[in-house]
Amino acid sequence: MAKQQLDTLTEPMYYILLALTEERHGYDIIKSTAELTKGRVNLGAGTVYNLLKRFDEEGIVEKTKVEERRKLYRLTPKGKTILEEEYKRLSNQVSDGKEILKGASK
Repeated sequence: MAKQQLDTLTEPMYYILLALTEERHGYDIIKSTAELTKGRVNLGAGTVYNLLKRFDEEGIVEKTKVEERRKLYRLTPKGKTILEEEYKRLSNQVSDGKEILKGASK
């Protein structure tokens, strides 16, 4: 995955990285994201496993264990930095939107 593609994460990318602040396997990522978003975001298995593979190749996540057929993953320091930068970017967008919408309602 080229660096340029990570300047802005897609919604599935963001939620996968967010889920991996704890060690998890693919199905657990799907489940925890659905719970966190109260069903608003439903990740498909293909999306999750393809992104995990790409993130692993880029050093964003790492496999920690293989239990039977399940591979457990967690964020690397690089992945944590990317997640924190995306959180700041999204927070700034929300802040900008609040400013505009506050002014528009006057």
